[in-house]
Amino acid sequence: MSKDIRIRKGLNINLVGAAEQTTAKAVLSNVYAIHLEDFHGITPKMLVKQGAEVKAGEPLFYNKANEVMLFVSPVSGELVEIERGARRKILSLKILADKTQAIVEHGTFDAGKASSAEVKAHLLKTGCWPFIKQRPYDIIANPDANPKSIFISGYTTAPLAADSDYVLKGKEKELQAAITALGKLTPGKVHVSVGASSNSPLAGLNGIELHKVSGPHPAGLVGTQINKLDPINKGEVVWTVSPQDLVMIGELLLTGKFNAERIVALGGSSVKSPKYYTTKIGAEISTFLYSSGVNNDNFRVINGDVLTGAKSKPDGHLGYYNNTVTAIPEGDDYEMFGWALPVFNKVSTTRALTFSWLNPKKKYDLNTNTNGEHRAFVVTGQYEEVFPLDIFPMQLLKACMIKDLDEMEQLGLYEVAPEDFALTEFICISKQPHQKIIREGLDLLYKEIG
Repeated sequence: MSKDIRIRKGLNINLVGAAEQTTAKAVLSNVYAIHLEDFHGITPKMLVKQGAEVKAGEPLFYNKANEVMLFVSPVSGELVEIERGARRKILSLKILADKTQAIVEHGTFDAGKASSAEVKAHLLKTGCWPFIKQRPYDIIANPDANPKSIFISGYTTAPLAADSDYVLKGKEKELQAAITALGKLTPGKVHVSVGASSNSPLAGLNGIELHKVSGPHPAGLVGTQINKLDPINKGEVVWTVSPQDLVMIGELLLTGKFNAERIVALGGSSVKSPKYYTTKIGAEISTFLYSSGVNNDNFRVINGDVLTGAKSKPDGHLGYYNNTVTAIPEGDDYEMFGWALPVFNKVSTTRALTFSWLNPKKKYDLNTNTNGEHRAFVVTGQYEEVFPLDIFPMQLLKACMIKDLDEMEQLGLYEVAPEDFALTEFICISKQPHQKIIREGLDLLYKEIG
């Protein structure tokens, strides 16, 4: 059964440099890194010491708040560095990879014959649990919670993001195995969304509620789909899994091995030959960035898509959940009288001095310049034009800023994640950090109520 979702509010940001649908194998990385900032809200407790030899899939640390939640190594090798910050807080782990990989063997697991408790225990033991996220709070799912439903979005709308239909080709067995397992973890439905006109491998799976989605970004975000299909009220929990993480879960169930392989879309106008690369979680970005070539030295590497990704160095490491890396020009040049001149080469939601609306399919070569400075909120009504959730975005942002817990609850903070506000941040003439504001609001709500 299929239920269509048509999104009208939003904005597609068409950028130059989309990855060509051809896949190359990235150069093997010498060092792999796991950054603890990828696991928001987790306090790690180390299971191995610096200098220890580990196998791929071997636990490195566990969650202090829940000791059964294990985090495993993406490769085998020597744990050469445990980087620490203030108060000895662990920031990252670096592993010098072996030339010949050794992998922990868990044995195959038939989720169809297992109970909910057995599936949960297996995912926790093998290190696959961190791939399951939860709303509210946008954190790794609490295994003690009982989610009313699980959502998976296979519809890609973020600028230059990896195309799910392409990267999932030939992975039907892994996807089905993972869906069968996830179906045991909720009394509700496993909602899967695909593009209205796509030929996604997700569409033919059993045990799912299929939805066909159309519309501009953020139609592909799981938060948009939750809001339209199964909104979250206080006391309710919904879990989410990304499609490539679904493949990793399924492969572990079928083979008994934790395979940290990712297909990454390398794109952006600063890349000479944008394409897809097969690599692993935590690999050095330079191992595939320079294989495609760069147009000049003055560019910014973004670990993720341009709206939600983090700034990185070329020798930085692929984020734990990322399957997109973007390189665009650094916007550090000054544009004389830029504020007063007619604009033909920038995306805008207003028609004042801008003409992007004349050609909605035009592709733009944008840089990182914010074209303005931080200032107080200006009420323009523009956020509502690109924000399809049944939430008042301006009011929710202000409630988070003044730390009004009652208002935050009533205005729908339980339903959102920072990524849901990436588009409003992009068009904000006040240059307010919307995603940071929402993240801080969620953290406060979790601390006080969660």
